[in-house]
Amino acid sequence: MSQGVRTGPEGSGQALSTAYDTALLDLDGVVYAGGSAIAHAVESLEVARAGGMHLAYVTNNALRTPDAVAGHLTELGIPTGADDVITSAQAVARLISEQVPAGSRVLVVGGEGLRVALRERGLEPVESAADDPAAVAQGYGGPDLAWGRFAEASYAVARGVPWFASNTDLTIPSGRGIAPGNGAAVEVVRIATGAEPQVAGKPLPPMHRETVLRTGAKRPLVVGDRLDTDIEGAFNGGVDSLLVLTGVTDGRQLLAAPPQHRPTYVDADLRGLLTGQPEVRAEGDGFRCGGWTATAGADQLELNGEGEPLDGLRALCAAAWTAAGDGSCELDGGKALARLGL
Repeated sequence: MSQGVRTGPEGSGQALSTAYDTALLDLDGVVYAGGSAIAHAVESLEVARAGGMHLAYVTNNALRTPDAVAGHLTELGIPTGADDVITSAQAVARLISEQVPAGSRVLVVGGEGLRVALRERGLEPVESAADDPAAVAQGYGGPDLAWGRFAEASYAVARGVPWFASNTDLTIPSGRGIAPGNGAAVEVVRIATGAEPQVAGKPLPPMHRETVLRTGAKRPLVVGDRLDTDIEGAFNGGVDSLLVLTGVTDGRQLLAAPPQHRPTYVDADLRGLLTGQPEVRAEGDGFRCGGWTATAGADQLELNGEGEPLDGLRALCAAAWTAAGDGSCELDGGKALARLGL
């Protein structure tokens, strides 16, 4: 990643799948949504893999085991082994194992993925605060997680047992829309206890460390749909990132992104791995990409020209991020985005 504050998306003369050795791919909102593959994902990943790019799948969802995730991807037409999947459950289990004795009991509030990850680290999952746990581990447990699980966590945390969370994503994408994520469940325990958990998942360093340890990536590219997890995680790890617009981030959020949320590249979907990226050039008092020129006016972002909508969005990013400096752009980009249909 280039040093300093990013003031616009970068260009690449090479296809990203050849410029980077490993794609660290988020799953929900990038590869699939609601269990079904997102358009162009399967074919794009097949071509990237055939060209020599290592594909690794990095998810904050701690519910499913790597075996289950790999099986699901394989069913979708993306051949995947369990070793290619890195979860926040694995990251939080390693974090806990470094702070409690081997063989310690850990109260689990979550699903099978978290239990398997804890056992992998030599820890014993338990179900009750009465089991004398050395730690509490909280991860996404699915929509049917019983309310009583939060009570067990609260009892233990309130008496001083160290509390760990796989991640704090407030929402997750689903086939029916946006649903509450593990962060919403963490808030339940936080409200009951007033405590703060140690968090392992994206965008924090434990997740990036887990990913590098398990993949051996030398020149990774983080690919995600969320600014506050995927892109910020890449920023914290000092690596480049590709934002795809198939998940939760929209044009307004992208234009308002502070420095830690600004991706290296922006594309519509995973086909962006297979191409170079157009350059955004400073031109007079504006920024040009393809057939579009974007400028920062007194109270709004302005866009002139015509061409590919994504080129217009890239130009707008450069205008907005340059105007914002090390803050968030407060200029209205609504009319410009409407011209692009975004």
